[in-house]
Amino acid sequence: MQKTVVSLDLHNDRCKQKAMKSVSGLSGVDSVSMDMKDKKLTVIGNVDATLIVKKLRRHCHTTIVSEEPNILDLAYAYRAYNPPMITYYQSVEENPNACVIC
Repeated sequence: MQKTVVSLDLHNDRCKQKAMKSVSGLSGVDSVSMDMKDKKLTVIGNVDATLIVKKLRRHCHTTIVSEEPNILDLAYAYRAYNPPMITYYQSVEENPNACVIC
């Protein structure tokens, strides 16, 4: 999961609605929030920032402000561990050609 902040050139609420709808339709988006005072859109999820900008440029001028990966994901990605030792047992008969009935 990563947090991507995008600056938009919005003129009215209709443009805001189009931008929110186009970004929320992408796969991997968890949450979308808009700050109309600063005209910034914040997207949280597993989505590439270039894909977000590509979708938004159809509606308005867009620039990437910041893109920050989640620290918890990086900690789990680089964590080293020792896998448990697995023991296998194989049973062997003394005489494999012996009679089954006896």
